[in-house]
Amino acid sequence: MATTVNGETPTPGPAKHHRRRLHILPAMLRPPEIGEDGSMELIDHLRELRYRVIVSMVAVLMVALVCFIFFNQLMAIAFAPIEQAIAMYKATSPGAQVEITTANLTGGFSLFMKVPIIAGFILSCPIWLYQVWAFIAPGLIATEKRAAMRFLLSAIPLFLAGVLLGYWIAPKGFAVLLQFNPPGVLNLNDANQFLTFELTLLLVFGVSFLLPVVLVTLNSFGIVTGAGLAKFRTVAIFLCFLFAAVATPSTDPISMSVLAIPMSLLYVIAEIICRRADKRRAAARETDD
Repeated sequence: MATTVNGETPTPGPAKHHRRRLHILPAMLRPPEIGEDGSMELIDHLRELRYRVIVSMVAVLMVALVCFIFFNQLMAIAFAPIEQAIAMYKATSPGAQVEITTANLTGGFSLFMKVPIIAGFILSCPIWLYQVWAFIAPGLIATEKRAAMRFLLSAIPLFLAGVLLGYWIAPKGFAVLLQFNPPGVLNLNDANQFLTFELTLLLVFGVSFLLPVVLVTLNSFGIVTGAGLAKFRTVAIFLCFLFAAVATPSTDPISMSVLAIPMSLLYVIAEIICRRADKRRAAARETDD
């Protein structure tokens, strides 16, 4: 039975709808419920960001715990590039002395912790890449969200492809760096510092392969156009080669090209996708008019 006020039955206002989602954190750490229009206040955005960061960290740690079971296998995978580089270096420099060491008493423990965490970070990329998208998604309309999800599904294999490419090119790059070691001088490589350097290299390759995802996403927001990317293509390809020259550890043009050429091709592919998307949107506007 409806409640009356001054003898009148109040007209019910529009129901306030919220997007229901599964929470895996305690109530105090949960993000705010998002309205249908995706609008949130600044404090709500900060709570949302906190939630996404925590979920990503939990995902990395959970995968890392599983990786501890395969520590020996992961060690072999992680140090295979430097071992191949040392073999190539010694083949061209007889008598060269290179050793992999751990510094101080806690070096071995740090290594034991770092290897699974690095593996967990890379292997959990589908989860934390999704969290990045989910943090942006509330402000998008439904059609843009569908497009963003499609490009997210492209981002995961692209990121992993970049990581694998970096892992493949790493031995040659490390061998070139070892060539700078003076003859007769023992070269000591701290295992923990090497892992940090290797992770940085792999992330550079992985993130660089996300270039088309970033460009197409910006196009869906109306920030860039396919025509604009076409005008910028020559400069973009030059910047790809410049970035590859800085990012790759070796100084030879082959290693640089291994990163620069795929990045340039991905840029062109993103340009083509953006051009087609622009045409579809223009045709849709004409139809509406």
